[in-house]
Amino acid sequence: MRRTRAVLLTLAVLATSSCAGWGGSVGGGGPDSINVLMVNNPQMVDLQRLTADNFTRETGITVNFTVLPENDVRDKISQEFSSQAGQYDVATLSNFEIPIYARSGWIAPMDEFIANDPGFDQDDILAPMVTSLTGDDGQVYGQPFYGESSFLMYRRDVLEQAGITMPANPTWPQVADIAARVDGAQPGMAGICLRGQPGWGQVFAPLTTVVNTFGGTWFTQDWQAQVDSPEFTEAVQFYVDLVREHGQTGAPQAGFTECLNNLIQGNVAMWYDATSAAGSLEAEDSPVRGLIGYAPAPVVETDSAGWLYAWSWGIQAASERKDAAWRFVSWASGRDYERLVGEQVGWSSVPAGKRASTYEIPEYLAEAGAFAEQTQAAIESADPRDPGVQPRPALGIQFVGIPEFPDLGTQVSQQISSAIAGQVSVPDALERGQQLADDVAERYRSREEGS
Repeated sequence: MRRTRAVLLTLAVLATSSCAGWGGSVGGGGPDSINVLMVNNPQMVDLQRLTADNFTRETGITVNFTVLPENDVRDKISQEFSSQAGQYDVATLSNFEIPIYARSGWIAPMDEFIANDPGFDQDDILAPMVTSLTGDDGQVYGQPFYGESSFLMYRRDVLEQAGITMPANPTWPQVADIAARVDGAQPGMAGICLRGQPGWGQVFAPLTTVVNTFGGTWFTQDWQAQVDSPEFTEAVQFYVDLVREHGQTGAPQAGFTECLNNLIQGNVAMWYDATSAAGSLEAEDSPVRGLIGYAPAPVVETDSAGWLYAWSWGIQAASERKDAAWRFVSWASGRDYERLVGEQVGWSSVPAGKRASTYEIPEYLAEAGAFAEQTQAAIESADPRDPGVQPRPALGIQFVGIPEFPDLGTQVSQQISSAIAGQVSVPDALERGQQLADDVAERYRSREEGS
């Protein structure tokens, strides 16, 4: 989902469509127009390009887009929605923000719109996506535009040449053994690529799933910090050892993009990361097209371990144009939109990972057949309410669904990256992390005691 064509498409769109562009002032506020604040990911830019000739032509509703890079759009959405300024009617939010925003009263529930719009077919949305976008009150507050989980990607030809068969449901010890056996199988090829770059959404995206399946958790259900627990420590030590012994060059600064490039360029034999990467691996110009196998996220104590992430639509509670906003959301997340993208942009660009019906479209399966079934299975097996071996205090798999987690996760991730670089031991890194996590936990314990 991180393609360079995003910039080129955006420049073209800004020149031809009704939009605010890169942070400009939004358009008018009439009943037949809405303002949408949106991340500049490629699939979103495709939507921007298709809106005027399709949605607006069909409904008469003009859409004024403000399109920004991810970090910038998150900041702007937070400022806009927390103040309930009402300037934007719809915004792109992830399944991390939506339950938090719902709890704060910043976004509108969608149940009444769903009930009055049977053509939307809410039952077609994959169940884990619905769960992750549902508030504490049981109402739906977001609709996914596209979603992802995680799985293990590996060079089938390299493993075959080494006489190795990837298990149908690999465990992390099995993956570590395979990584050791294929390390150096080709000149300059490492056994595996794992993110090491600091960031709650970088190294801790895969690493928290490893913690979950090793039996660890950031917090117990009653808000006891567990960052230096034996299970959390074992998982992090395993991850750090694996990437240090058989991982890619420059691991402490490697994120999604670096690992993607490493697998495409033949520098690594395996990679555990987002299912969304498969589209780039199987692109027509990819040198590894047709050579990659896809296996479920490795496990230890749990039955599954994949994460869950979705860029989704939320409607601001202060919006005075909620009906028009819902019509846009219904169109952009509807099953007919996926066919529109396939026919006008290309089937490889379909915003998949949210609807069961997507995986029944022959044209899409012809394009994505190498990984479509595995992606659907990964998403459907994800459980954001129960991702580990013990009850959790907040929703989330690769994150903890509380406002403090981005800062907490990022600070602890810096210690983990230092451990991968060999600058600090894992126990020392997690000792500092435990202090930070306990500070967060204490706030929640105090709130519960005071309630």
